[in-house]
Order: sequence, then C-alpha cells, then structure tokens
Amino acid sequence: MRELILGGVRSGKSRLAEQHAQESGLEVLYVATAQVRDEEMRQRILHHQVQRPASWQLVEAGLDLAAVLQREAAAGRCVLVDCLTLWLTQLLCDTDEAQLRFEVSEFIKVLPGLPGLIILVSNETNMGIVPMGELSRRYCDEMGRLHQQLGAICERVILTVAGLPLIIKGTDDGK
Repeated sequence: MRELILGGVRSGKSRLAEQHAQESGLEVLYVATAQVRDEEMRQRILHHQVQRPASWQLVEAGLDLAAVLQREAAAGRCVLVDCLTLWLTQLLCDTDEAQLRFEVSEFIKVLPGLPGLIILVSNETNMGIVPMGELSRRYCDEMGRLHQQLGAICERVILTVAGLPLIIKGTDDGK
C-alpha cells in the first residue's frame, strides 16, 4: 500500500502521516530527507523529532531515496518518508540535470514494488500564482510532474488543508 499525503506548509500533512503510521500497528521507520543548512531548518527538524514516538526507527536519506526505500521497506513495516519536497529541492540545488532525472526515475520505478505500507509526504505547491524566479518555476514544474506520477502509482492520495484530510483517491480505510 502506497499513500501520498499532500498539503501546503503547516497544513497538518506530517501530523496526519504520523497518525496513519501510528494507527497502522506496524513497525515504523521514519525516512527523513531534510538537511540542516541553516538555523531555521535545524529548528524545524527538532520540532519534527520531538513529535515522533521514541520507538520509531530513523533513517536519514540523501539524494538516493530509491536505494533507501529498497533497502528498508519490508512486509509488516510502515515506512514514512517526510518529505519529498526537501528531497526534490536538494536534487534541484545540489545535482545536475542527469542525476536529478536518474534519482526521480529510480524512485518512481521502485515505488510500485515495495512491500509494506509506504507513506509519502509532500508539499502541494501548484495552487497559487506562478513564481517569478526561474528556479522557483522549475521547482513547481518538477514537483507537479512528480505528484502526477505518484498520484497514478499510490493507492491512496490525500490533500490536507487546515489540518483536515480530503481524500482524493482511495478510501479512508486504505482501500
């Protein structure tokens, strides 16, 4: 089962994903994609760390998210990836076009065959004005393409607004 939870900044998407992971009754592995690049990001990471149950395992993923998921996904395990937004941002900023295409392609290729419950968290960025800067527009384009591919693959897709989940695909019971 693959679940994609989308939402804007501070929409409640991470909280909802953590709730679904907790309610799954499975062993939970949290895959963190954030990298500390400044004090504000360090504070965000600390906030997320305190929210998570101590019993959850943690893996910090780099750019090779597909390899991490292939290694860590297992039957009887919930893998929660938070978040694809930061992963894609790092690919855009830290790699060239060829590596970005490769990493995204590998992620999309391995996702359908992964065992267990996979919960993916990502910011929905394409519901407002078109950004002025070239990098920001490219980011929104890449994020939109990735979300479309994930929407086709995932059995459940949820948009979170004001802390409220709106089920876009699938049902509330995961079917």
